[in-house]
Amino acid sequence: MLYWLLYQKLFPYFHAFRIFRYLTFRTAFATLTALLIGLLIGPFLIERLREFQIGQYIRDEGPEAHKKKAGTPTMGGLLILVAILVPTLLWSDLSNPFVWLAVLATVGFGAIGFADDYIKIVKKRNLGLTFRAKMGAQIGVGALVAILLLVLHRDTEYSTRLMVPFFKHFRPDLAIDSVSHMPHVWVLGFIPFVLFTLLVLVGSSNAVNLTDGLDGLAIGCMIIAASALTVLTYVSGNVVFAEYLGLQRMPLVSELTIFCGSMVGASIGFLWYNAHPAQVFMGDVGSLALGGAIGTVAVIIKQELLLPFVGGVFILEALSVMLQVGSYKLRKKRIFKMAPIHHHFELSGWSESKVIVRFWIVALVFALFALTTLKLR
Repeated sequence: MLYWLLYQKLFPYFHAFRIFRYLTFRTAFATLTALLIGLLIGPFLIERLREFQIGQYIRDEGPEAHKKKAGTPTMGGLLILVAILVPTLLWSDLSNPFVWLAVLATVGFGAIGFADDYIKIVKKRNLGLTFRAKMGAQIGVGALVAILLLVLHRDTEYSTRLMVPFFKHFRPDLAIDSVSHMPHVWVLGFIPFVLFTLLVLVGSSNAVNLTDGLDGLAIGCMIIAASALTVLTYVSGNVVFAEYLGLQRMPLVSELTIFCGSMVGASIGFLWYNAHPAQVFMGDVGSLALGGAIGTVAVIIKQELLLPFVGGVFILEALSVMLQVGSYKLRKKRIFKMAPIHHHFELSGWSESKVIVRFWIVALVFALFALTTLKLR
């Protein structure tokens, strides 16, 4: 909105406004705007959540130290959503379809999380939507994103080819749209792309959701992951960098740098209130939205296979749950003292703060490794 007003409308009359055409400038302002929104609106939202008695329920089988957190305001993810969406709409080029796609995915997954949190609060128990309803809704949003990407595949430079880390020329295509003029065969050609997109989006949203179990853990890792995605999005949209690094040239995705910058600022602003001891929890409305957002960005910039490294801690958390459940079902034995794995380390004697900071360090190492792979091809 401000980009449209200050550059596209007022630039012919005030040439100083040419600065607003620069992506790096607008990304910096979007990040700062998101941070300020988080810091300024945070106290108001926390107080309103307290007034409405929207407090977190703590399950009985968790670590004993968590019992004192019962009643802490939750659904703070609403603050994250506002802090991401407002700067994105203010500073990005709203004629860019990829911006709207990222916004749609974030709002869609956030709405699922909101419904889940609302049911938990109304029923006063640590259960929300049924597994079937939650997964069905996530699949629905993911499928919509995949279909819209296929539409953009026809009208933009968006490609359905995978970019494989460490391999410069190996780029398998997940969609075969020229095998036949028959509609049913044409549709079948896109099934692998849709299924893979669903795996990325649903997987990333649930992985962030599972990580959100300690004060500041998930949001701290999100700052790191979103920062890495900001770099990846910028180089993917920059013709010079994309050619130098052997990436697919996608000028239109450069506007997503502003969206990623807004995620960074919003996450930092929320961490101010979510740091141990937390004044507010993000809830599913925040974790599902953030997971869906980074998954969508990764699919758009064709870095789906790099996402497990960008969000390394999220993947480790999700894998720990899958291993724990699988081991118990097959062997009737548990691998970890408790899953997700951050609870295992708590029960092993690590303090909550130590678990959080060490997981942040691991997240940083993963993100730096992801960035180094750009040239290792």
